[in-house]
Amino acid sequence: MMKELELYLHIPFCVKKCNYCDFLSAPAGEETRAAYVDTLLEEIRGFDEPEDYEVVTVFFGGGTPSILPGQAILRIMEALREKFSFRKGAEITLEANPGTVDKEKLSFYKKAGINRLSFGLQSADAEELKKLGRIHTWEKFLESFQLAREAGFSNINVDLMSALPGQTKESWEKTLRQVLALQPEHISAYSLIIEEGTPFYQLYEKDVERRDAGEEPELIPSEEEERAMYEATGRILKEQGYLHYEISNYAKPGRECCHNLGYWQRRDYLGFGLGASTLLNPVRYKNTEDLEAYLGGDFSKKEFFVLTKDNQIEETMFLGLRVLEGVSKEQFREQFSCELRVVYRKELEKLEKEGLLEEEGDFVRLTSRGIDLSNPVLAEFLLS
Repeated sequence: MMKELELYLHIPFCVKKCNYCDFLSAPAGEETRAAYVDTLLEEIRGFDEPEDYEVVTVFFGGGTPSILPGQAILRIMEALREKFSFRKGAEITLEANPGTVDKEKLSFYKKAGINRLSFGLQSADAEELKKLGRIHTWEKFLESFQLAREAGFSNINVDLMSALPGQTKESWEKTLRQVLALQPEHISAYSLIIEEGTPFYQLYEKDVERRDAGEEPELIPSEEEERAMYEATGRILKEQGYLHYEISNYAKPGRECCHNLGYWQRRDYLGFGLGASTLLNPVRYKNTEDLEAYLGGDFSKKEFFVLTKDNQIEETMFLGLRVLEGVSKEQFREQFSCELRVVYRKELEKLEKEGLLEEEGDFVRLTSRGIDLSNPVLAEFLLS
C-alpha cells in the first residue's frame, strides 16, 4: 500500500499586508516573484523523493498564490507531477484573494488540475474590510466568485473572520447570510486573533489585555459577544445544510477540506517554499524564512526535530480533538500500542466530569462546551 502524502506550496507574496496578518508574507515586485517561482521549481526538482508515497492533496497557500501568473501555477504543478505519484482525484487547492483572479488565470488553474479554490473574503461589510486593510470590496469578491463558477469550479471555500473590532453579532450574521446566498461548498469561519507585531496589536493591545483580564474591552468584542457570534455561525450554517466538522470549519456533506483534515490527523506532508514546514513522521523540519537565502538556493532543513512517542501522542490529541468527530481509540491503540484511556486517565476523567469531553463508541471528542473552551482543554493533553 502506498502511504498518503500531502504537499504544501508557500507563495509568500501579497498585494498589500493586511493589518491583522502575521503570516510569512509581504509585497514584492514581479522580478522577485519570477525568481521565486524558478527557485521553487529548483527545490521541487532537486528533492530526494521519499519512496512508497502517493500524493493525495496539494495546497497553494500564502500570502496570495493568485498574485502569480497562471502560467507559473501550471509550471509548478507540472514539476510536482513529474516528481511525485498522484492519486486519481487528488484534492488540489489554491488560495485566492478577490480581485486577483481573471478568466485567463482561472483557465490556467483548470489546465494545471486545480480543483478547489479558497477565497479570502473575511467580511462582506465595507467598513470592516477597510479596518482589516483588505484590498477588495464585497462587489469585487462577487465578481471573482462568479468568474470561478463560470470557469467550472464546483468546490469553493470562503474564508470569513469574526470578532473584528467594531463588529456586532448583527453585522456578522449579515455577512454569513450574504455568503450563504452564493452556496459555496465550504466555509472557514475563524475568530480574529490579534497577534503581536501587527498594526492591529498596536491599535488594540490595551483592549486585548482588558479582555484577557476578564474586563470589558472598548474597541473589540467581549468574550460573550465573540461566543455569541460563534454560536450563531453554527446555528445558521446548520440550517443551510452545512456540516460543522472542525472547530472553525463547515462544509456541505462530502466537501470537507481533505488537506486540512490531513494536518489534524497528522498525515505526512512536504512543504516547499519559504518557511514551509514538513512532517515525515517522526521527523519535523522547516525551510529558511530568509527570502534572500532561499532565492540563493538554501534548501537546508531548519529546526530539524525527531518527535518522541510522547510528542506524537500529544499532537494526536490536541490536533485530532479539533475535528468534531474526535480521536479514535482504536486508531490510537494501533498507532501507539497503548490505550488512550490508560495514557490520559486523569485528564479524561477530569474533563468528562467538567462536561468538556465525552466518549461515544470508538471516539473521544469535545462537547459543545469543550469547543467553547478548546484552548485550555487541548492544553491538558501535553505530557511534558
